[in-house]
Amino acid sequence: MRCGRCGEENPERARFCLACGAPLGAEPVKQERKLVSVLFVDLVDFTRRSDRADPEDVRDTLRAYQSAAQERIDHFGGTMEKFIGDAVMAVFGAPVSHGDDAERAVRAGLAILDAVAALKLEARAAVNSGEAVVTVTSGSPTREALAMGDVVNTASRLQTTAGAGTLVVGEETYRLTRSAITYRPVSAVEAKGKEEPLRAWLTIAAGSVARPRPDIEMVGRDRELTLLASIWEGATSDRHPHLVTVLGPPGIGKSRLQREFSSRVHAAGAAVMRGRCLPYGERAAYGAFTQMLRIIAEIYENDPADSARAKLSALITKHLPANEVERPPATSRCSPASASTSQPSTVTTSSLPLEGCSRVLPRIGRRYSSSKTCIGRMRAFWTSSNIWRLMPETYRS
Repeated sequence: MRCGRCGEENPERARFCLACGAPLGAEPVKQERKLVSVLFVDLVDFTRRSDRADPEDVRDTLRAYQSAAQERIDHFGGTMEKFIGDAVMAVFGAPVSHGDDAERAVRAGLAILDAVAALKLEARAAVNSGEAVVTVTSGSPTREALAMGDVVNTASRLQTTAGAGTLVVGEETYRLTRSAITYRPVSAVEAKGKEEPLRAWLTIAAGSVARPRPDIEMVGRDRELTLLASIWEGATSDRHPHLVTVLGPPGIGKSRLQREFSSRVHAAGAAVMRGRCLPYGERAAYGAFTQMLRIIAEIYENDPADSARAKLSALITKHLPANEVERPPATSRCSPASASTSQPSTVTTSSLPLEGCSRVLPRIGRRYSSSKTCIGRMRAFWTSSNIWRLMPETYRS
């Protein structure tokens, strides 16, 4: 038996640590208050469907449903709390907190609804955010619930009011995610035990880029804003792109700082584009750049490949001469030295505007494993090619 205080190994019969004298035994349950988001998912009309079904068929259906739910919850960084028949409860923000737990919970709920639909079943879901008492004891699991509080009860009440195949959220979840998720207000929910009706919103879609939201006047951060302004002036005067990385713990104001700086740059007449690399899902090194290109070309997530290619071709035709497009030479590999000295070739085929981009972008994003090589290639490409015209005006000023 290992001592929880000093780590000394002790014989099983020992009641006190032989090294430090601390009592040995079960670790006491530790709890703390945390802001969490609770997700409830429940199958619709499953009791009636399983009334006369074979028990083994019911078991197989529940196993497939629970496996799909577990996979989606783990994918978005949540913790499965429990299965209760055909109902699923998951907690986001405990025991590990993230800066976007509410958004993760909503995205996980939508993913579970899609997975359930693929199983030819129907489900309804709800997400509610708020303070809860969270069990944070390490080691072996305890019988204590992971999260306890009114936030759990409210999430359960909201789930019962959702329609088949839909997800509703409470007021706090709506406030935390409205910049990234599209909602529609619904009628207030009359919940048992609640003095006032619960405000609720129906989830319409999850966006890939957070929408900017109005903020009150920013106080402080003058030093950081001055530094960013200096870098911006250098980028515009040198006609050379600069990269700025803002680091800090969750909630310190990184997103608020970039919104303030972006609004000032935009007010000065520059164009601002936003891209986002999510910490879950498909991870791509140039995911943010891909999102910005999608926004410029108005390519949506559900657009088929032919439609996306047509929009990209129309964008290139609009910004580039129809019979001339420059691109880097079609080589299998390049080094930083060759990338900086090689000159892109000029091709005069009318079908090449789309072909040039479709060859260059995958090569930048996937074929080069060396980060220095990628940066060298991108610098040579963007500074010497006419594709530069596709970038926002701010980068060409």
